[in-house]
Amino acid sequence: KTNQAESFLRDLPPSVTAVLLYGPDAGLVRERAVELVGRVAEDPGDPFRVSELTGAGVQDDPARLADEAAAISFSGGRRVVRVREAGDTATQPIEGLLESSPGDTLVIAEAGDLSPRSSLRKLFENNDRGAAVACYRDDGRSLTELIRHSLAEAGLAIRPDAMGFLTTNLGGDRQISRRELEKLVLFKAADPTEISLEDVASCIGNSAALARSDIAFAVGLGDLQQLSSSLTRVLQEGAQPVSLIRAVAGHFQRLHLVSGFVNAGQSTENAIKRLRPPLFWKDRDPFLAQLRLWSEEDLGRALVLLLDAERLTKKTGAPAEAVLGDVLLKLASRAARRSARARA
Repeated sequence: KTNQAESFLRDLPPSVTAVLLYGPDAGLVRERAVELVGRVAEDPGDPFRVSELTGAGVQDDPARLADEAAAISFSGGRRVVRVREAGDTATQPIEGLLESSPGDTLVIAEAGDLSPRSSLRKLFENNDRGAAVACYRDDGRSLTELIRHSLAEAGLAIRPDAMGFLTTNLGGDRQISRRELEKLVLFKAADPTEISLEDVASCIGNSAALARSDIAFAVGLGDLQQLSSSLTRVLQEGAQPVSLIRAVAGHFQRLHLVSGFVNAGQSTENAIKRLRPPLFWKDRDPFLAQLRLWSEEDLGRALVLLLDAERLTKKTGAPAEAVLGDVLLKLASRAARRSARARA
């Protein structure tokens, strides 16, 4: 289970000889894979104890996986085989490996966001010698714990408004979050005072995480120029279209939640206070502007469009960037028309 993942990987049962790390947070998948390799083989870069394959390579040459798993390290110690970019095409080779039990080599398969119907996921979940560990994006308490732990290790404290900024704008990818926090720690290395909002904005103000927020707000406000520039930037930096669709969906879910509370009789102020993580104070005015542009029903329809777009990228093989651009432009154009009518 998700809440048992860290302790399970820290003390992997001897009976488990294959682990599947999968989920929407590619950074957390990589981080856990590296940590697991380090616990088993000590040095992740040791070519005698660590072998790396790809899902496509395993599909083309299934015997290669069995050979690597059966090999004996020249330097002694347990070996690890990492299978990167694994998918359902790797199911049969790995299943054969689990059935044949060649030696004590640990196989680590790294995959994206697999559905419950995935044959690879089912294999690891249902085999006594395998384990499937989901890697979800940090949010809420897990993100707060990551931030506090990273800063505490450096002997740093943080002000509440600065924490609010970080919890709102980090969390999409564990490795990106860690890099941004490392930048913040270096920035405050010679300054023992509490981390302020100004400190955070100076270090993280231009990060891809904030650009995702810019995209979501641009869509909600109908700012087509901001949407174009922010979207171009994050795609050039390697962001995955599905992650951007989810980021915008998360923003619209927050709008939908507040709109629902207001329609149920709460004041807008109290409704906004119920958001977790809290709304960053600089985002308050544009957030209120979007609430005026979108009704609760419209927000619900927008969420359906975003969900359909995510499904389209996964099931049909449609170009992900084209699907992303189409749904964001469609929603932003609607908001732009509403904004123009409101000003008329």
